[in-house]
Amino acid sequence: MSSPCVSHWKHANKMVPPVQVSPLIKTARWSALLVGVIYGKNRYDHLKPIAAEERRVEEEEKKKREEQERIAKQLAEANEETILK
Repeated sequence: MSSPCVSHWKHANKMVPPVQVSPLIKTARWSALLVGVIYGKNRYDHLKPIAAEERRVEEEEKKKREEQERIAKQLAEANEETILK
């Protein structure tokens, strides 16, 4: 008795030959790929400085926020009730 795996290999060798793709379709595919790559590069170059500026502004805001939190914490510690009063 043959196992199912053996019968599978008998059918696996009967592959269909590849289809000839039209040169027009090949050209259209490669053109679309190239246009996409060029568009992506231009878009990246456009967005990169904007993102860098946003990161810089966010870093400045974070420093200011941390400084305000530090001052608020110092004031809260200075105003809290202590045994020494």
